[in-house]
Amino acid sequence: MMTPSIFGENLFDEFFGNFFGFPAFDDRAMQKAQKELYGHHTANMMKTDVQEHGDHFELDIDLPGFKKEELSLELKNGYLAISAEKKLDRDEKEEETGRFVRRERYMGSMSRAFYVGEDVKQEDIHAKYENGVLKLCVPKMEARKPAVPEKKYIAIEG
Repeated sequence: MMTPSIFGENLFDEFFGNFFGFPAFDDRAMQKAQKELYGHHTANMMKTDVQEHGDHFELDIDLPGFKKEELSLELKNGYLAISAEKKLDRDEKEEETGRFVRRERYMGSMSRAFYVGEDVKQEDIHAKYENGVLKLCVPKMEARKPAVPEKKYIAIEG
């Protein structure tokens, strides 16, 4: 489905961010901070599709133009953090590479985090990067039911 946009901005991203009671991946403060840092093109960075399967989730994260060596995955306190950093190589000689007349591709770093649960271990997550898409397979872990505290009553004499 095509959604209307004005000057490359998607009108529905901000309007439906937390609509229908579904939590958005990034809160509004984070989105505002990212827009201040990277401009209005942050809506196009690290677009992610999440598919739920019987025993796992599949995440497809768009990272066009990045090399595998420029990506980093870290699992900490139940959060899976994905980082990407593209540095501007100023050491290249203009004679060898040619002079840039215009440069529109993103240079810098970006990151995104997803809560996957505290029981997920590093070796349980499988990652593959090809054609500018990072594919992650994250197992589902059964939600732990909170322990019901045992009530201790004191007998009343009389």
